[in-house]
Amino acid sequence: MNKLLVARNEIDAIDKELANLYEKRMQAVVKVAQYKKENGMPIFDESREKAVIEKNTAYLSDDSLKSGYVKVLNKLMEVSKDYQRQAIYGNSIGYQGILGAFSHIAAKRLFPDSNLLSYSSFRHVVDAIEEGTINAGILPFENSSAGEVGDVMNLLFKHPDLYIEAYYDLKVEQNLLGIKGAKREDIKKVYSHQQALDQASNYLRHRGYELISYPNTALAASFVSEKGDFDKAAIASKETAEIYGLDILEDNIQNIDSNYTRFVIVSKKPHNTGEKTGIFFTVKNEAGCLAEIINIISASGFNMSSLISHAMPELPWEYYFFVQLDCSSDTDDYRQMAQELIKHCQSYRCIGSYSKI
Repeated sequence: MNKLLVARNEIDAIDKELANLYEKRMQAVVKVAQYKKENGMPIFDESREKAVIEKNTAYLSDDSLKSGYVKVLNKLMEVSKDYQRQAIYGNSIGYQGILGAFSHIAAKRLFPDSNLLSYSSFRHVVDAIEEGTINAGILPFENSSAGEVGDVMNLLFKHPDLYIEAYYDLKVEQNLLGIKGAKREDIKKVYSHQQALDQASNYLRHRGYELISYPNTALAASFVSEKGDFDKAAIASKETAEIYGLDILEDNIQNIDSNYTRFVIVSKKPHNTGEKTGIFFTVKNEAGCLAEIINIISASGFNMSSLISHAMPELPWEYYFFVQLDCSSDTDDYRQMAQELIKHCQSYRCIGSYSKI
């Protein structure tokens, strides 16, 4: 038996052991996920991951293997987090839009092995959660440059049985996409969502393109692909280009490089631990009422990272407020503050504590 075959047989035997150990590890991961689910704990624990890498690399006797082993551990923990997410949130996840939409991209990155269901509107995603058709939904909540997504905010306000469990920040990168073989100088018409056109306004300015607004970026890419014209282009993500068989004529054309959309995982399960807590409330339309609420929050010592007022769709000139605090709702200090807020609010509801996923 030659040396190559001997080495390969040795690797095969080790791989068999690895498969058995992988199964045992994932069985333990499920137990971790169950505990986190029961106790409302976030999946991602940065300090724990750092400790795992430091401890496990110390077991190596050959330091030259350390960098490679760190990559193996990082990949293993990514797989473990995916497995935990599926165990905690279930196998059916809903999102709004078609393949290639930013909501689809966020859902695919968070739940690569889950059954992802597309819905035509945010309202249909919410209805599916309430009906139990899906275990959770991925909804865009806020953009770092454009602010909150009003339709989603209204839905969460109007549906008291929905809660935010976690959030995910997706970096928004816009690209000019054309059909195979097209060149930038061929383009005359550019299709995309109005927000995407605005986000790439510096690139588009003075190029003489006819800009055509579309319901979303993925639909624009689908349209350009179907038409097959060299003079048509879409602005969308790189993932969308791959899905619809388009070429990237120019990448990263957005005005601001640090543009993120925050997506939230929404379900019917109350969640009371996390780095942030969201609150909806209303107050009387009288002088000093809102200031009183802000003073109560200030006196509690919690940082208020966001305060948004939003018109109530069915009551002209009436408003509700959303406050995001940098704290967990599962503390005595928070509960004491909440009791004071309830006394001074017309309505009050915590929509959950949540952490970055």
